[in-house]
Amino acid sequence: MEKILDYALKLRDILWGPWTLIFIAVVAVYFTLKSGFFQLRQFRLIWQNTFGKIFEKSDRAGQGKMTPFQATATALASTVGMGNIAGVATALSVGGPGAIFWMWILALFGMMTKTAEITLAVHYREVDEKGNLHGGPMFYIKKALGWKFLAKLFSIGVLINALLTATLIQAHTVGRAFLSSYNLSPYIITGIMAVITGVVIIGGISSIGRFCEKLVPLMSLVYFLAGLAIFFINSSEIPEVFALIFKHAFSAAPVAGGFAGATIAKAIQIGMSRGMLSNEAGLGTAPMAHATANTEHPFKQGIWGAFEVFVDTLVICTITSFAILSTGVLSSGESGIELVLAAFSSVFSQNLANALLSVSILTFCLTTQIGFFIYYENAVTHVFGKRAIIYLKWFYLVPGVVFAGVTHVDKLWVFADISVAVCSLPNLVAILALSGAFFKLMKDYLEGRNQFATAIVDAKKNYVQMTRNE
Repeated sequence: MEKILDYALKLRDILWGPWTLIFIAVVAVYFTLKSGFFQLRQFRLIWQNTFGKIFEKSDRAGQGKMTPFQATATALASTVGMGNIAGVATALSVGGPGAIFWMWILALFGMMTKTAEITLAVHYREVDEKGNLHGGPMFYIKKALGWKFLAKLFSIGVLINALLTATLIQAHTVGRAFLSSYNLSPYIITGIMAVITGVVIIGGISSIGRFCEKLVPLMSLVYFLAGLAIFFINSSEIPEVFALIFKHAFSAAPVAGGFAGATIAKAIQIGMSRGMLSNEAGLGTAPMAHATANTEHPFKQGIWGAFEVFVDTLVICTITSFAILSTGVLSSGESGIELVLAAFSSVFSQNLANALLSVSILTFCLTTQIGFFIYYENAVTHVFGKRAIIYLKWFYLVPGVVFAGVTHVDKLWVFADISVAVCSLPNLVAILALSGAFFKLMKDYLEGRNQFATAIVDAKKNYVQMTRNE
Protein backbone atom coordinates (compact mmCIF):
# COMPACT_ATOMS: atom_id res chain seq x y z
CA MET A 1 0.00 0.00 0.00
CA GLU A 2 2.85 2.39 0.82
CA LYS A 3 4.42 1.84 -2.61
CA ILE A 4 1.07 2.35 -4.35
CA LEU A 5 0.52 5.59 -2.46
CA ASP A 6 4.05 6.80 -3.26
CA TYR A 7 3.54 6.16 -6.98
CA ALA A 8 0.18 7.91 -6.76
CA LEU A 9 1.86 10.98 -5.25
CA LYS A 10 4.31 11.14 -8.16
CA LEU A 11 1.50 10.77 -10.70
CA ARG A 12 -0.51 13.50 -8.95
CA ASP A 13 2.41 15.91 -9.15
CA ILE A 14 2.79 15.22 -12.88
CA LEU A 15 -0.93 15.62 -13.64
CA TRP A 16 -1.18 18.76 -11.51
CA GLY A 17 1.98 20.39 -12.80
CA PRO A 18 2.20 24.06 -13.80
CA TRP A 19 0.79 23.53 -17.31
CA THR A 20 -2.37 21.89 -15.98
CA LEU A 21 -3.00 24.76 -13.57
CA ILE A 22 -2.40 27.31 -16.31
CA PHE A 23 -4.73 25.50 -18.71
CA ILE A 24 -7.58 25.31 -16.17
CA ALA A 25 -7.14 29.02 -15.40
CA VAL A 26 -7.02 30.01 -19.09
CA VAL A 27 -10.27 28.18 -19.89
CA ALA A 28 -12.12 29.68 -16.90
CA VAL A 29 -10.83 33.21 -17.59
CA TYR A 30 -11.64 32.91 -21.31
CA PHE A 31 -15.32 32.03 -20.70
CA THR A 32 -15.58 34.75 -18.06
CA LEU A 33 -14.07 37.49 -20.22
CA LYS A 34 -15.95 36.58 -23.40
CA SER A 35 -19.23 36.48 -21.45
CA GLY A 36 -18.50 39.95 -20.07
CA PHE A 37 -18.25 38.63 -16.49
CA PHE A 38 -21.80 37.30 -16.78
CA GLN A 39 -21.60 35.55 -13.37
CA LEU A 40 -21.01 38.90 -11.65
CA ARG A 41 -22.89 41.25 -13.94
CA GLN A 42 -26.00 39.07 -14.03
CA PHE A 43 -25.80 37.46 -10.58
CA ARG A 44 -29.31 38.71 -9.81
CA LEU A 45 -30.61 36.88 -12.90
CA ILE A 46 -28.78 33.72 -11.85
CA TRP A 47 -30.23 33.94 -8.34
CA GLN A 48 -33.78 34.61 -9.54
CA ASN A 49 -33.70 31.67 -11.98
CA THR A 50 -32.21 29.18 -9.51
CA PHE A 51 -32.77 29.67 -5.79
CA GLY A 52 -35.73 31.94 -6.55
CA LYS A 53 -37.52 29.10 -8.36
CA ILE A 54 -36.67 26.14 -6.13
CA PHE A 55 -40.18 25.92 -4.71
CA GLU A 56 -42.04 26.43 -7.98
CA LYS A 57 -44.05 23.41 -9.11
CA SER A 58 -44.38 24.29 -12.79
CA ASP A 59 -41.63 21.95 -13.96
CA ARG A 60 -42.39 18.23 -13.95
CA ALA A 61 -40.13 15.26 -14.15
CA GLY A 62 -41.00 12.22 -16.24
CA GLN A 63 -39.81 8.67 -16.66
CA GLY A 64 -36.04 8.83 -17.06
CA LYS A 65 -36.09 12.59 -16.50
CA MET A 66 -35.71 15.05 -13.61
CA THR A 67 -37.05 18.49 -12.88
CA PRO A 68 -34.40 21.24 -13.18
CA PHE A 69 -34.13 21.38 -9.39
CA GLN A 70 -33.87 17.59 -9.04
CA ALA A 71 -31.04 17.62 -11.59
CA THR A 72 -29.33 20.40 -9.63
CA ALA A 73 -29.89 18.62 -6.32
CA THR A 74 -28.37 15.47 -7.79
CA ALA A 75 -25.42 17.45 -9.16
CA LEU A 76 -25.02 19.21 -5.81
CA ALA A 77 -25.26 15.82 -4.12
CA SER A 78 -22.23 14.71 -6.09
CA THR A 79 -20.35 17.95 -5.37
CA VAL A 80 -21.39 18.87 -1.82
CA GLY A 81 -19.66 16.02 -0.04
CA MET A 82 -16.36 15.12 1.50
CA GLY A 83 -14.69 17.80 -0.64
CA ASN A 84 -16.45 20.52 1.34
CA ILE A 85 -15.55 19.17 4.77
CA ALA A 86 -12.66 16.69 4.75
CA GLY A 87 -11.40 18.03 1.41
CA VAL A 88 -11.07 21.59 2.71
CA ALA A 89 -9.41 20.26 5.87
CA THR A 90 -6.79 18.32 3.93
CA ALA A 91 -6.29 21.30 1.60
CA LEU A 92 -5.46 23.42 4.66
CA SER A 93 -3.24 20.77 6.26
CA VAL A 94 -1.25 20.25 3.04
CA GLY A 95 -1.48 23.60 1.22
CA GLY A 96 -1.91 25.97 4.17
CA PRO A 97 -4.40 28.87 4.52
CA GLY A 98 -3.44 30.23 1.08
CA ALA A 99 -5.05 27.20 -0.59
CA ILE A 100 -8.48 28.63 0.30
CA PHE A 101 -7.77 31.81 -1.69
CA TRP A 102 -7.06 29.77 -4.81
CA MET A 103 -10.21 27.72 -4.25
CA TRP A 104 -12.15 31.00 -4.23
CA ILE A 105 -10.48 32.26 -7.40
CA LEU A 106 -11.15 29.02 -9.26
CA ALA A 107 -14.78 29.12 -8.10
CA LEU A 108 -15.30 32.74 -9.15
CA PHE A 109 -14.12 32.11 -12.70
CA GLY A 110 -15.30 28.50 -12.74
CA MET A 111 -18.93 29.61 -12.46
CA MET A 112 -18.84 30.27 -16.21
CA THR A 113 -16.92 27.07 -16.98
CA LYS A 114 -19.67 25.02 -15.33
CA THR A 115 -22.41 27.03 -17.03
CA ALA A 116 -20.80 26.26 -20.39
CA GLU A 117 -20.41 22.52 -19.89
CA ILE A 118 -23.97 22.08 -18.59
CA THR A 119 -25.41 24.13 -21.47
CA LEU A 120 -23.54 21.99 -24.00
CA ALA A 121 -24.58 18.77 -22.27
CA VAL A 122 -28.29 19.64 -22.45
CA HIS A 123 -28.02 20.81 -26.07
CA TYR A 124 -26.25 17.68 -27.35
CA ARG A 125 -28.10 15.12 -25.22
CA GLU A 126 -29.91 12.07 -26.56
CA VAL A 127 -33.38 10.62 -25.98
CA ASP A 128 -33.44 6.82 -26.07
CA GLU A 129 -36.26 4.56 -27.25
CA LYS A 130 -37.85 4.61 -23.77
CA GLY A 131 -37.81 8.40 -23.55
CA ASN A 132 -34.88 8.50 -21.10
CA LEU A 133 -32.45 11.41 -21.41
CA HIS A 134 -28.68 10.88 -21.60
CA GLY A 135 -25.96 13.47 -21.99
CA GLY A 136 -22.59 14.75 -20.86
CA PRO A 137 -19.12 15.43 -22.21
CA MET A 138 -18.83 12.05 -23.96
CA PHE A 139 -21.90 13.01 -26.01
CA TYR A 140 -20.89 16.52 -27.01
CA ILE A 141 -17.30 15.46 -27.67
CA LYS A 142 -18.46 12.69 -30.00
CA LYS A 143 -21.46 14.40 -31.64
CA ALA A 144 -20.14 17.95 -32.04
CA LEU A 145 -16.43 17.33 -32.50
CA GLY A 146 -16.26 13.73 -33.71
CA TRP A 147 -13.36 13.02 -31.36
CA LYS A 148 -14.25 9.46 -30.36
CA PHE A 149 -10.91 8.80 -28.64
CA LEU A 150 -11.23 11.86 -26.40
CA ALA A 151 -14.82 10.89 -25.55
CA LYS A 152 -13.64 7.43 -24.55
CA LEU A 153 -10.77 8.90 -22.54
CA PHE A 154 -13.17 11.11 -20.62
CA SER A 155 -15.43 8.13 -19.86
CA ILE A 156 -12.47 6.16 -18.53
CA GLY A 157 -11.64 9.17 -16.34
CA VAL A 158 -15.20 9.15 -14.97
CA LEU A 159 -14.88 5.45 -14.11
CA ILE A 160 -11.66 6.16 -12.21
CA ASN A 161 -13.28 9.15 -10.51
CA ALA A 162 -16.37 7.16 -9.54
CA LEU A 163 -14.47 4.24 -8.05
CA LEU A 164 -11.66 6.17 -6.35
CA THR A 165 -13.51 9.29 -5.22
CA ALA A 166 -17.28 8.89 -5.19
CA THR A 167 -17.27 5.51 -3.50
CA LEU A 168 -13.84 4.99 -1.94
CA ILE A 169 -13.09 8.39 -0.39
CA GLN A 170 -16.70 9.39 0.34
CA ALA A 171 -17.29 6.18 2.29
CA HIS A 172 -13.84 6.36 3.89
CA THR A 173 -14.56 9.87 5.19
CA VAL A 174 -17.80 8.73 6.83
CA GLY A 175 -16.07 5.69 8.31
CA ARG A 176 -13.34 7.88 9.84
CA ALA A 177 -15.94 10.32 11.21
CA PHE A 178 -17.89 7.62 13.06
CA LEU A 179 -14.69 5.94 14.22
CA SER A 180 -13.47 9.22 15.74
CA SER A 181 -16.83 10.19 17.21
CA TYR A 182 -18.30 6.88 18.35
CA ASN A 183 -15.50 4.31 17.93
CA LEU A 184 -17.61 2.35 15.43
CA SER A 185 -15.92 0.07 12.92
CA PRO A 186 -15.55 1.86 9.56
CA TYR A 187 -16.36 -1.41 7.79
CA ILE A 188 -19.83 -1.49 9.39
CA ILE A 189 -20.56 2.13 8.49
CA THR A 190 -19.36 1.83 4.89
CA GLY A 191 -21.29 -1.42 4.56
CA ILE A 192 -24.52 0.30 5.64
CA MET A 193 -23.84 3.12 3.13
CA ALA A 194 -23.39 0.56 0.37
CA VAL A 195 -26.75 -1.05 1.17
CA ILE A 196 -28.64 2.29 1.20
CA THR A 197 -26.98 3.35 -2.05
CA GLY A 198 -27.89 0.03 -3.66
CA VAL A 199 -31.54 0.37 -2.66
CA VAL A 200 -31.83 3.90 -4.11
CA ILE A 201 -30.04 3.24 -7.41
CA ILE A 202 -32.30 0.27 -8.15
CA GLY A 203 -35.07 2.82 -8.79
CA GLY A 204 -33.08 4.54 -11.53
CA ILE A 205 -32.73 8.25 -12.37
CA SER A 206 -36.14 9.27 -11.00
CA SER A 207 -35.46 7.58 -7.66
CA ILE A 208 -32.04 9.21 -7.35
CA GLY A 209 -33.55 12.62 -8.20
CA ARG A 210 -36.30 12.34 -5.59
CA PHE A 211 -33.85 11.19 -2.91
CA CYS A 212 -31.38 14.03 -3.55
CA GLU A 213 -34.14 16.64 -3.89
CA LYS A 214 -35.28 15.93 -0.33
CA LEU A 215 -31.94 15.41 1.43
CA VAL A 216 -29.57 17.93 -0.20
CA PRO A 217 -31.33 21.14 1.00
CA LEU A 218 -31.70 19.72 4.51
CA MET A 219 -28.10 18.56 4.84
CA SER A 220 -26.76 21.86 3.50
CA LEU A 221 -28.92 23.87 5.91
CA VAL A 222 -27.81 21.88 8.99
CA TYR A 223 -24.11 22.31 8.20
CA PHE A 224 -24.60 25.95 7.20
CA LEU A 225 -26.30 26.82 10.51
CA ALA A 226 -23.63 24.99 12.55
CA GLY A 227 -20.88 26.82 10.66
CA LEU A 228 -22.72 30.11 10.99
CA ALA A 229 -22.83 29.62 14.76
CA ILE A 230 -19.02 29.23 14.82
CA PHE A 231 -18.75 32.31 12.59
CA PHE A 232 -20.65 34.48 15.09
CA ILE A 233 -19.02 32.96 18.19
CA ASN A 234 -15.56 33.57 16.72
CA SER A 235 -16.47 36.77 14.87
CA SER A 236 -13.55 38.59 16.50
CA GLU A 237 -11.22 36.28 14.50
CA ILE A 238 -12.64 37.28 11.10
CA PRO A 239 -9.91 39.84 10.26
CA GLU A 240 -7.16 37.42 11.32
CA VAL A 241 -8.62 34.54 9.27
CA PHE A 242 -8.86 36.60 6.10
CA ALA A 243 -5.38 38.00 6.71
CA LEU A 244 -3.99 34.44 6.93
CA ILE A 245 -5.74 33.37 3.73
CA PHE A 246 -4.62 36.36 1.66
CA LYS A 247 -1.12 36.50 3.11
CA HIS A 248 -0.29 32.85 2.48
CA ALA A 249 -1.83 32.85 -0.98
CA PHE A 250 1.29 34.75 -2.02
CA SER A 251 3.83 33.72 0.62
CA ALA A 252 4.87 30.43 2.17
CA ALA A 253 3.01 29.27 5.28
CA PRO A 254 5.56 28.55 8.05
CA VAL A 255 5.73 25.44 10.23
CA ALA A 256 3.48 25.81 13.30
CA GLY A 257 2.92 23.10 15.87
CA GLY A 258 1.81 19.98 14.00
CA PHE A 259 1.43 21.90 10.72
CA ALA A 260 4.33 21.11 8.39
CA GLY A 261 4.18 24.39 6.46
CA ALA A 262 3.41 24.94 2.77
CA THR A 263 4.96 26.72 -0.23
CA ILE A 264 3.08 29.11 -2.54
CA ALA A 265 3.20 26.50 -5.32
CA LYS A 266 1.68 23.88 -3.03
CA ALA A 267 -1.08 26.30 -1.97
CA ILE A 268 -2.00 26.97 -5.62
CA GLN A 269 -1.79 23.29 -6.62
CA ILE A 270 -3.85 21.99 -3.71
CA GLY A 271 -6.30 24.91 -3.75
CA MET A 272 -7.11 24.46 -7.45
CA SER A 273 -7.24 20.66 -7.42
CA ARG A 274 -9.42 20.46 -4.31
CA GLY A 275 -11.51 23.37 -5.54
CA MET A 276 -12.30 21.56 -8.78
CA LEU A 277 -12.99 18.34 -6.86
CA SER A 278 -15.39 20.23 -4.64
CA ASN A 279 -17.41 22.31 -7.13
CA GLU A 280 -16.75 20.19 -10.25
CA ALA A 281 -16.42 23.28 -12.47
CA GLY A 282 -14.85 21.91 -15.65
CA LEU A 283 -14.75 18.37 -14.31
CA GLY A 284 -17.50 17.23 -16.68
CA THR A 285 -19.45 15.08 -14.24
CA ALA A 286 -22.29 17.39 -13.17
CA PRO A 287 -23.42 17.95 -16.81
CA MET A 288 -24.45 14.29 -16.94
CA ALA A 289 -27.04 14.90 -14.21
CA HIS A 290 -28.18 18.21 -15.71
CA ALA A 291 -28.62 16.60 -19.13
CA THR A 292 -31.57 14.63 -17.68
CA ALA A 293 -33.45 17.80 -16.70
CA ASN A 294 -36.84 18.52 -18.25
CA THR A 295 -35.87 22.12 -19.00
CA GLU A 296 -36.95 24.70 -21.59
CA HIS A 297 -33.51 25.79 -22.83
CA PRO A 298 -29.91 24.55 -22.46
CA PHE A 299 -28.61 27.87 -21.13
CA LYS A 300 -31.48 28.12 -18.64
CA GLN A 301 -30.24 24.86 -17.11
CA GLY A 302 -26.63 26.00 -17.46
CA ILE A 303 -27.32 28.91 -15.10
CA TRP A 304 -27.86 26.36 -12.33
CA GLY A 305 -24.17 25.46 -12.73
CA ALA A 306 -23.07 28.94 -11.67
CA PHE A 307 -25.40 28.68 -8.67
CA GLU A 308 -23.90 25.30 -7.71
CA VAL A 309 -20.34 26.62 -7.71
CA PHE A 310 -21.37 29.62 -5.62
CA VAL A 311 -23.10 27.48 -2.98
CA ASP A 312 -20.51 24.73 -2.96
CA THR A 313 -17.27 26.70 -2.70
CA LEU A 314 -18.01 30.29 -1.80
CA VAL A 315 -20.49 29.29 0.93
CA ILE A 316 -19.98 25.75 2.25
CA CYS A 317 -16.19 25.44 1.75
CA THR A 318 -15.72 28.88 3.29
CA ILE A 319 -17.67 27.78 6.37
CA THR A 320 -15.33 24.80 6.85
CA SER A 321 -12.17 26.84 6.34
CA PHE A 322 -13.32 29.55 8.77
CA ALA A 323 -14.17 26.96 11.43
CA ILE A 324 -10.67 25.48 11.20
CA LEU A 325 -8.70 28.72 10.96
CA SER A 326 -10.69 30.70 13.55
CA THR A 327 -10.31 27.98 16.20
CA GLY A 328 -6.54 27.58 15.71
CA VAL A 329 -6.67 23.79 15.31
CA LEU A 330 -4.62 23.77 12.10
CA SER A 331 -1.46 23.43 14.19
CA SER A 332 -2.83 20.36 15.97
CA GLY A 333 -1.33 17.94 13.43
CA GLU A 334 -4.75 16.48 12.61
CA SER A 335 -6.06 16.25 9.06
CA GLY A 336 -9.21 15.34 7.18
CA ILE A 337 -12.42 14.89 9.11
CA GLU A 338 -10.51 14.70 12.42
CA LEU A 339 -9.33 18.29 11.87
CA VAL A 340 -12.89 19.54 11.30
CA LEU A 341 -14.06 17.61 14.36
CA ALA A 342 -11.35 19.29 16.43
CA ALA A 343 -12.57 22.70 15.20
CA PHE A 344 -16.22 22.00 16.05
CA SER A 345 -15.28 20.49 19.42
CA SER A 346 -13.47 23.68 20.42
CA VAL A 347 -16.75 25.61 20.11
CA PHE A 348 -19.48 23.08 20.87
CA SER A 349 -19.57 20.31 23.44
CA GLN A 350 -17.91 17.08 22.36
CA ASN A 351 -21.25 15.27 22.06
CA LEU A 352 -22.88 18.03 20.02
CA ALA A 353 -19.81 18.38 17.77
CA ASN A 354 -19.79 14.63 17.17
CA ALA A 355 -23.49 14.63 16.31
CA LEU A 356 -23.31 17.65 13.98
CA LEU A 357 -20.27 16.39 12.08
CA SER A 358 -21.44 12.79 11.93
CA VAL A 359 -24.86 13.67 10.54
CA SER A 360 -23.44 16.25 8.11
CA ILE A 361 -20.68 14.06 6.77
CA LEU A 362 -22.97 11.03 6.51
CA THR A 363 -25.62 12.88 4.51
CA PHE A 364 -23.08 14.79 2.39
CA CYS A 365 -21.12 11.69 1.44
CA LEU A 366 -24.11 9.37 1.08
CA THR A 367 -25.86 11.70 -1.36
CA THR A 368 -22.60 12.13 -3.27
CA GLN A 369 -22.19 8.37 -3.55
CA ILE A 370 -25.78 7.99 -4.75
CA GLY A 371 -25.76 10.95 -7.15
CA PHE A 372 -22.46 9.94 -8.72
CA PHE A 373 -23.91 6.59 -9.78
CA ILE A 374 -25.55 8.36 -12.76
CA TYR A 375 -22.08 9.34 -13.99
CA TYR A 376 -20.70 5.86 -13.37
CA GLU A 377 -23.59 4.29 -15.31
CA ASN A 378 -23.07 6.64 -18.29
CA ALA A 379 -19.33 5.94 -18.33
CA VAL A 380 -19.72 2.16 -18.11
CA THR A 381 -22.28 2.24 -20.94
CA HIS A 382 -20.02 4.37 -23.13
CA VAL A 383 -16.87 2.31 -22.54
CA PHE A 384 -18.24 -1.25 -22.35
CA GLY A 385 -21.73 -1.07 -23.93
CA LYS A 386 -25.29 -0.94 -22.59
CA ARG A 387 -25.40 -4.51 -21.26
CA ALA A 388 -22.22 -4.07 -19.17
CA ILE A 389 -23.98 -2.04 -16.48
CA ILE A 390 -26.02 -5.13 -15.57
CA TYR A 391 -22.82 -6.83 -14.41
CA LEU A 392 -20.82 -3.81 -13.24
CA LYS A 393 -23.58 -1.97 -11.34
CA TRP A 394 -22.76 -3.52 -7.97
CA PHE A 395 -19.00 -3.24 -8.39
CA TYR A 396 -19.54 0.50 -7.82
CA LEU A 397 -20.22 -0.21 -4.13
CA VAL A 398 -17.09 -2.30 -3.47
CA PRO A 399 -14.12 0.15 -3.08
CA GLY A 400 -15.65 2.10 -0.19
CA VAL A 401 -16.00 -1.03 1.92
CA VAL A 402 -12.69 -2.63 0.94
CA PHE A 403 -10.56 0.46 1.77
CA ALA A 404 -12.54 1.54 4.85
CA GLY A 405 -9.72 0.69 7.25
CA VAL A 406 -6.91 2.67 5.53
CA THR A 407 -5.51 5.24 7.96
CA HIS A 408 -3.35 7.33 5.60
CA VAL A 409 -5.91 10.09 5.18
CA ASP A 410 -3.80 12.73 3.38
CA LYS A 411 -2.20 10.18 1.07
CA LEU A 412 -5.53 8.60 0.21
CA TRP A 413 -6.75 11.98 -1.02
CA VAL A 414 -4.10 11.80 -3.73
CA PHE A 415 -6.45 9.45 -5.60
CA ALA A 416 -9.05 12.21 -5.67
CA ASP A 417 -6.58 14.67 -7.20
CA ILE A 418 -5.61 12.12 -9.87
CA SER A 419 -9.19 11.32 -10.81
CA VAL A 420 -10.05 15.02 -11.10
CA ALA A 421 -7.21 15.61 -13.57
CA VAL A 422 -8.03 12.53 -15.67
CA CYS A 423 -11.67 13.69 -16.03
CA SER A 424 -11.21 17.42 -16.38
CA LEU A 425 -8.45 17.70 -18.97
CA PRO A 426 -10.36 15.99 -21.86
CA ASN A 427 -13.51 17.92 -20.92
CA LEU A 428 -11.79 21.30 -20.79
CA VAL A 429 -10.25 20.71 -24.24
CA ALA A 430 -13.73 19.92 -25.57
CA ILE A 431 -15.62 22.89 -24.09
CA LEU A 432 -12.89 25.24 -25.26
CA ALA A 433 -13.28 23.83 -28.78
CA LEU A 434 -17.08 24.24 -28.48
CA SER A 435 -17.02 27.71 -26.95
CA GLY A 436 -18.57 29.16 -30.11
CA ALA A 437 -21.56 26.84 -29.77
CA PHE A 438 -21.97 27.78 -26.11
CA PHE A 439 -22.00 31.51 -26.78
CA LYS A 440 -24.58 31.04 -29.56
CA LEU A 441 -26.81 29.15 -27.12
CA MET A 442 -26.27 31.84 -24.49
CA LYS A 443 -27.22 34.59 -26.93
CA ASP A 444 -30.22 32.60 -28.16
CA TYR A 445 -31.65 32.41 -24.62
CA LEU A 446 -30.80 35.90 -23.37
CA GLU A 447 -32.24 37.55 -26.50
CA GLY A 448 -35.41 35.45 -26.24
CA ARG A 449 -35.09 33.83 -29.66
CA ASN A 450 -35.34 30.24 -28.35
CA GLN A 451 -34.26 28.83 -31.70
CA PHE A 452 -32.44 26.10 -29.77
CA ALA A 453 -35.11 25.36 -27.14
CA THR A 454 -34.68 21.82 -25.84
CA ALA A 455 -38.08 20.59 -27.08
CA ILE A 456 -37.12 21.58 -30.65
CA VAL A 457 -33.58 20.22 -30.53
CA ASP A 458 -34.53 16.95 -28.79
CA ALA A 459 -37.09 16.25 -31.53
CA LYS A 460 -35.32 17.55 -34.64
CA LYS A 461 -31.62 17.33 -33.69
CA ASN A 462 -30.98 20.78 -35.17
CA TYR A 463 -27.77 21.43 -33.28
CA VAL A 464 -25.82 24.67 -33.43
CA GLN A 465 -24.02 24.96 -36.76
CA MET A 466 -20.48 26.20 -36.40
CA THR A 467 -18.69 28.25 -39.07
CA ARG A 468 -15.00 27.83 -39.83
CA ASN A 469 -14.21 31.08 -38.02
CA GLU A 470 -15.72 29.65 -34.81
